[in-house]
Amino acid sequence: MIKALLCASVLALSTAPALAHAAEAPAAVADAAYQRDRQAILGMVGNFRVRFDFRETTPFVAGYEPIDDKVSGGYESVRVVEDRPGFLALQHILVVEDHGKSVVVKHWRQDWTYQPKTVLTYSPSGKWVLTPVSDADRLGAWSQTVWQTDDSPRYGAVGRWAYDNGVSRWMSGTTLRPLARRDAVRHPVYGWYVGTNRHALTPEGWVQEQDNAKVGLKAGAPVTFVHEVVTNTYSRNDGFPVKAADDYWAATKAYWAAVRTAWDEAIARRQGVAVAEEPENGSVTGPRLMGLAEDIQAGKITSDAAVAEARKIIGAL
Repeated sequence: MIKALLCASVLALSTAPALAHAAEAPAAVADAAYQRDRQAILGMVGNFRVRFDFRETTPFVAGYEPIDDKVSGGYESVRVVEDRPGFLALQHILVVEDHGKSVVVKHWRQDWTYQPKTVLTYSPSGKWVLTPVSDADRLGAWSQTVWQTDDSPRYGAVGRWAYDNGVSRWMSGTTLRPLARRDAVRHPVYGWYVGTNRHALTPEGWVQEQDNAKVGLKAGAPVTFVHEVVTNTYSRNDGFPVKAADDYWAATKAYWAAVRTAWDEAIARRQGVAVAEEPENGSVTGPRLMGLAEDIQAGKITSDAAVAEARKIIGAL
């Protein structure tokens, strides 16, 4: 079910925090600059019509032909699922129409950590490591860590919010990211992305912009095959079945809180995590962890039983 919906759609409160997103509890939480950043992050919360625009531009390997532009759209509800000093977690919930029925797919999550001591970064071939952040780099900065539909990791980076020329925006440093489903299912010659990520508030909502190099191995050495620009636009809109997202989250939020904690514990214990990547689902844990949430909502399993099974899945990695 999840795989089919992702193909047809736009695709594409827990205990104390683990080290995967440990923040320095800032004495600066009352500081005006910190509060301004926090309000900018909260500016991405709400209900939105979304337009996803992916365009390959310049090839850098002879014979490589850029693929056709991929433009799609849908609706998302973005809500705060955790809010404590120095940390915010925003969950995206996708709502799609399937033969006249509103169907919900839990989408990506973005965690924001103030002055992080570490950031969870991707290294190719399904590995993520907790990377220390220097005192200079984390001063006044925020990390953004992005998680897949099953709360397995995707990528993380550190950057600062800026407020010049009339725009509130956060810009990441250069970061590695695993292939998104839109590319992975094509089994392309490249294997990962190297790029930057920018979030900026707009009068209608916000925009996520990426500048990516699509990189792979050629004669054993990393090579950029093509550049890509990404523009994902979120415009405020309540004209979709928001209640479907509300109902899904009411039924599954306790389960997903426990899943987040299980991932955090595994990452903190190992100073990272290895999760095999899978083109259709992002990670091999996706179908099972997402399926348990579906079973909870359908009344086929209790939340406690699903949590116990999810912890076994994550613990076995």
